[in-house]
Amino acid sequence: MPTILPTSFRWALLRVLPASVLVLLLAHRIRADDWPQWRGPHRDAVWAETGIVGTLPTNGLKVLWRAPVGLGYSSPLIVAGKLYLSDAELVKPLVRERVQCLSADSGKVLWTHSYEHPVPDWFFTEDMGRGPGATPIVAQGKLHALDLWGNLVCLDTRHGNLVWKRNLKEDFHMRETSVDSSPLIEGELLILMLGGKEGAGIVALDRNTGREVWRALDETVTWSSPIVIEAGGVRQLIVWTQQSVTSLNPADGKPYWREATSTGGSPGTAGVSTPVFQNGRLLVSGWMFQLEKDRPAARTVWPELQGVSRRILSDTSSGVLLGDYVYGAKTGGEFVCLRAATGEEIWRTNTVTVPGNGASVHATLHGDSALLFNDRGELIQARLGPGGYREISRTKLIEPNSPFGSRKFAWSAPAFARQNVYARNDRELICFSLAAKSYRAGNGGK
Repeated sequence: MPTILPTSFRWALLRVLPASVLVLLLAHRIRADDWPQWRGPHRDAVWAETGIVGTLPTNGLKVLWRAPVGLGYSSPLIVAGKLYLSDAELVKPLVRERVQCLSADSGKVLWTHSYEHPVPDWFFTEDMGRGPGATPIVAQGKLHALDLWGNLVCLDTRHGNLVWKRNLKEDFHMRETSVDSSPLIEGELLILMLGGKEGAGIVALDRNTGREVWRALDETVTWSSPIVIEAGGVRQLIVWTQQSVTSLNPADGKPYWREATSTGGSPGTAGVSTPVFQNGRLLVSGWMFQLEKDRPAARTVWPELQGVSRRILSDTSSGVLLGDYVYGAKTGGEFVCLRAATGEEIWRTNTVTVPGNGASVHATLHGDSALLFNDRGELIQARLGPGGYREISRTKLIEPNSPFGSRKFAWSAPAFARQNVYARNDRELICFSLAAKSYRAGNGGK
């Protein structure tokens, strides 16, 4: 029976799934209105659809449908008119893991794939039990989903039939921790951050068969999700483990460069942010690298001091790079603007969410503004620039119901597709219209 240490879960609760590169991830063309993986079409938290409402209505967005769901922090996926979501139901002494496929337009359940397995008794307490943190990924008619316990399934997207399945904890002798890093597809490879023994820190499988293709790094993993970028004349797989930030050749797992660090799971040092890449700059939480143009190499730009806490911007959220500035939440919920070249703080505001332990802000860039989803379940439209933070509008999407300490949080990042926003908590999934045409006759509303 797989086991997970309770201490791992206390900080795994902060996992929001998590960023970010100009990567052509899939071998086929991505539809403009699809959201097929963690952080969107290109894994960079950019939403490019047009025809969106200019200002969020004061009396709320129009609800298109609601659907009941189980526990989980994974984000919804929307591909070719279908929505996919992984969740879990607790039925002591078992956990029922599920992947559901719904109509993206109506919320009607089209198919469900589920399986059960036993878990320790402590998992059924209110502050410990939860669902999957890793967001699945869809490509070319197949969906790959990871549960909290290291079970990996490949399903066909048409009917939900099982193509193949692996128990990663057994196969790769994974250490006792939750599995929260979202998988990545690069060509025909499915790349996973596992922290397995015998050099299986990072593993690439054939996405069609589940066969192991390569393994790399004898290192323990964080809850950060990997990305692939084009830099130094090659494609580079960027992974953030508890011992390093490393660039690997995604084809064979051979290292290009590595910068050592130490990232644990204690307060203020949780590695959850997805790396962000733009114009030669690579941001890994609060650690900025400059990548060389003519060869795969990198150097640290800031911070000068190597203390772990100085390299962590947020333990729940990923920042964004916009021009010469970094925008993102800090641990504790303050939202800041930093100069990308130096790390100098330009401004900060505590108005995006309520400051405190566990606060999070998911930023998605859209046109000349940003859509910020906070841990209170609110969607905010804002202008981000070095001159300051300017909030345009704000509306409530969903109730926060994930317990942590004395508060409850909405930690799951929403998905944007088909001119809609899809938000979930541990009870329901709601589809709201963001289409400008939905509000022309009035001011929208629920």
